[in-house]
Amino acid sequence: MGLVLDASALLAYLHEEPGGERVSLVLERARVSAVNWAEVLQKSLQRDVDIDGMQQEFTEVGVIFEPFTPEQVEIAARLFTRTRNHGLSLADRACLALAVDNGLPVMTADRVWTGLGLDLELK
Repeated sequence: MGLVLDASALLAYLHEEPGGERVSLVLERARVSAVNWAEVLQKSLQRDVDIDGMQQEFTEVGVIFEPFTPEQVEIAARLFTRTRNHGLSLADRACLALAVDNGLPVMTADRVWTGLGLDLELK
């Protein structure tokens, strides 16, 4: 069974931050929303990281990059009211929408998600 990776989890892995080692153990079965991938690339560029070939490297280890579908757009929009007091971005809600849409658990480095009260397994 797969799981969905939030941008924060991928960034922890890429930048060798706490929790990044846990991400390395699940890459071969992970899914990432295209919206979250855009966030990872943006933040990597802000750190002057060369992003050329980065997606290919993740794909080679088994990461699946998922489009942001119209169904997920609707889920993310509906999540706004439930998550706005927690400061979740559109990218955060896109990650959650991918998980909800596919019935998958989510791995995030963002601790605020545990207080969302959503019926999701967070790792």
